[in-house]
Amino acid sequence: MIERDHIDALARLLGDKGVVTRPEDMEAYETGARYDRGRAAAVLRPASTAEVSAAVSYCVRNGIALIPQSGNTGLVSGSTPDNFGSEVVLSLDRLTRRFEIGLDNRSIRVDAGFRLSDLNRKLEEHDLFFPIDLGADPRLGGMIATNTGGSRFLKYGDVRRNTLGLKVVLADETGTVLDLDCDLRKNNTGVDWKQIFIGTSGAFGIVTECVLNLERLPKQTATAFLVPASGAHVLPLLNAVEERLGAYLSAFEGMSKNAIAAAFAHVPSLKNPFQSGNIPDYVILAEISRTWPPREGEQSLDAVLEGVLAEIWEMEEAPLADAFIGPPHETWALRHALSEGVKHLGKLIAFDLSFRRGDIMAYCDHMKAEMPQKFPGVTVCDFGHIGDGGVHFNLVVAKDSPLLTDPAFEQRLREWVFTVAVEQYQGSFSAEHAIGRRNQAYYDLYTPEKLKEMAAGLKTFTSPGKLGSVRFG
Repeated sequence: MIERDHIDALARLLGDKGVVTRPEDMEAYETGARYDRGRAAAVLRPASTAEVSAAVSYCVRNGIALIPQSGNTGLVSGSTPDNFGSEVVLSLDRLTRRFEIGLDNRSIRVDAGFRLSDLNRKLEEHDLFFPIDLGADPRLGGMIATNTGGSRFLKYGDVRRNTLGLKVVLADETGTVLDLDCDLRKNNTGVDWKQIFIGTSGAFGIVTECVLNLERLPKQTATAFLVPASGAHVLPLLNAVEERLGAYLSAFEGMSKNAIAAAFAHVPSLKNPFQSGNIPDYVILAEISRTWPPREGEQSLDAVLEGVLAEIWEMEEAPLADAFIGPPHETWALRHALSEGVKHLGKLIAFDLSFRRGDIMAYCDHMKAEMPQKFPGVTVCDFGHIGDGGVHFNLVVAKDSPLLTDPAFEQRLREWVFTVAVEQYQGSFSAEHAIGRRNQAYYDLYTPEKLKEMAAGLKTFTSPGKLGSVRFG
């Protein structure tokens, strides 16, 4: 807990709506999207960069620990307080005033509290969008702090690639406002300082405004479910599709049989496109797109996709066993139902991993073969972004399983999954969810000492105050 005098002082800085202290009103800020639940001393809700600066300055000068929180949709306990009631949550949910579209520059200057869905809804009338496609609906500040990627990373890249400028409040005694609000795409005048604040979990500073690259909204799309001949044929299939479709290819999403079955069970209204309803062992959702309306005499994208798949079928040792071209809204409905479907199967233990593209299926196949011997009773429900090497390696345990009575079970499982991923396959234990408390031990274990030393030095230099849930040193 913090003293009442501090709460009163912060209320004078931020106004009545700027400080929340009632337990029932703080609950949403204390509860994470999946696992975590903490206890906050208070929740601060500044409405401008100046108010963020004033609140941060006060907290740093008085030794009050701050946990920046954006949309609170993260899965690694990075945006919720600990259980001791001594940390203050600083929420971005009122930072939604600035919204300035630069149509000629194809960019936007916007406050960091906007949700992704609200941003794209406003941009749609201009035939533009921010091209980060996620199952969740985060706020922009959190997307920048965690460098999110999403389902169309293959074509558009991650947040880092699409961020032109930032405004950041540093956790020092004056709440320094760092203006990196550049809207240039090319600017090699020294260190690209904005990159220090992207993907570092909000520990180096609080992003309050951003300048983002926008893309043309696709006017034509075509999608298909592709069934590879085997797990070993997934990468040859990806290479064959890329070779023939080039920049048209916008997504290449992998889905395991267990994950698809969970989605169908949870959302009975989903259409099952597979023959006799039999789900293949592994399915790829492929999407191609164009940014212009159909032109007279131009081959439709459905026809383009059908022709390419026919070519691949004719290849020697064809990597494709079957394909189902279908309406984009139906194919993406299945993909977006996977997370919730898997979550409702039982106790979910989720991992966000990445690999070289050639290793992703080898890792998944290895783990599925080893799981029955290592951890009987654990079901693998993996899906992910095959085109960029990312996989949501989800493990499910039945709620009545005796495994859950063993307090050391989950830790042993996590250590095995990460050990094989990092040490055997040279992958990453955090593909796009950043670090957070849940992954802190693995950052400490796998990060070279010199890099930890450098990161700790940057943290001290930019924000020496108690900011964020991650320890970089």
